[in-house]
Amino acid sequence: MTEQLQDYLKEERQQPWREELRKSIKAKERTDIIRGKMPEEDPVVRAASHTEVNLGLLEKMAMIEARRCLDCTNPTCITGCPVGINIPKFIKRIEQGDFLEAAVVLKETNALPAVCGRVCPQEVQCEAQCFYVQKLQKEPVAIGYLERFAADYERNSGKMSVPVIAERNGIKVAVIGSGPSGLAVAGDMIKWGYDVTVFEALHEIGGVLKYGIPEFRLPNVIVDVEIENLRQMGVKFETNFIVGKTASVEDLKDEGFEAFFVGSGAGLPNFMNIPGENYTGIFSSNEYLTRVNLMNAANDDYDTPVFSGKHVAVIGGGNTAMDSVRTAKRLGADRSMIIYRRSLEEMPARVEEVKHAMEEGIEFMNLNSPLEYYANEKGQVKSMKVQKMKLGEPDSSGRRRPIPIEGSEYIVEVDTVIVAIGVSPNPLIPSSMPELQMSDWGTIRVNKETMESSVPGVFAGGDIVRGGATVILAMGDGRKAAAGMHEYIKKKVGKNG
Repeated sequence: MTEQLQDYLKEERQQPWREELRKSIKAKERTDIIRGKMPEEDPVVRAASHTEVNLGLLEKMAMIEARRCLDCTNPTCITGCPVGINIPKFIKRIEQGDFLEAAVVLKETNALPAVCGRVCPQEVQCEAQCFYVQKLQKEPVAIGYLERFAADYERNSGKMSVPVIAERNGIKVAVIGSGPSGLAVAGDMIKWGYDVTVFEALHEIGGVLKYGIPEFRLPNVIVDVEIENLRQMGVKFETNFIVGKTASVEDLKDEGFEAFFVGSGAGLPNFMNIPGENYTGIFSSNEYLTRVNLMNAANDDYDTPVFSGKHVAVIGGGNTAMDSVRTAKRLGADRSMIIYRRSLEEMPARVEEVKHAMEEGIEFMNLNSPLEYYANEKGQVKSMKVQKMKLGEPDSSGRRRPIPIEGSEYIVEVDTVIVAIGVSPNPLIPSSMPELQMSDWGTIRVNKETMESSVPGVFAGGDIVRGGATVILAMGDGRKAAAGMHEYIKKKVGKNG
């Protein structure tokens, strides 16, 4: 037994925290297993194509990794999961070689396991709460890798399971937006027997999963399979339907919908409002990624091309910035740059995404901030003035505040700039429902326990409430909202019945 584990057991001897560990599990066998590494596509190959970077675990690799799980009596990893997956249960199924049953366990609480296994920041959520991290100061069980493995195994087996559905009750509920929060609501409500319709403004289902995340991180076919599973459960989807334009919430009420979930996201890009920002060749990350991911702009044969030059600068340090700059590299940029006003250590992007970007030859220009853009005679951006920064005292975010260094300005040649400094909530639904209470930031105010808005029967979650969130946090909002809608309808039906 390792010295650290022995010390901890000695301290906790009087607490029945891990009967299995004390009695039957050979703890040293498990704790001595080194965390597995995810196989990856070669950086040279992947930087020139849209092939998926992470390749997934093989069966033996997954079973070995699953053996690391100590099956804690009080599994703190679950508390770190916004959708409440029974993590030890699904991992034990993998250890036993029952991969299909592991997928069944995942889908009890997660409508999109193959998606979450790829894009969720497990390192700051479930894995951060793992016993290995909390008590042993070791690398956590690779929960995200195992979730992806189970979901992929089920899909590749051709034996997709459909969760148990309650008897249909005939009560209609509407989900506005088919992003992760809306799909989570749909998945729970259909299980409870409701008649669920998802209304999507665009021509494809998936929201940010489709238009915002590149195929090299999340292939569209993965999203499509998850959505098809929801269809098999009975969820109905309406595309090219803009609630607030095509029909109002009141119109839908007249059609018999009893409750509504608003998951319309944050589709308005933020800009820095510096001189020259309207020149040709300067995009928001939303427009750039949507054109490439959803409109096939990388293909010259399509009607919605996007200009992506040879010297591309992406402003920002989050996951969207990484997605944008790596996309530009794949579209043929000779020089793809990240320009971020803070240090590398303070970047909000996932460590894995930064690592992958560096491996692919992305240039990181940290502690720099753009001041002005310059254009040629045709109005096409040709260069930018950049100022060097230094870090001061921490600001309200807890990160050290960037401070301009006087006299440090210099010019960088660029022919494409992608601004990825955040987004603001989509105002369409709020503007069509003036009775909704909104925050100063344009987000919908909700009861944090039920996710119900100031309008009875109208619930909301994801970016339209948070202003910006990860996929899994949006899904957590969706599950909480579904529970709130369920209780609201039960009370409403009881009063009317």
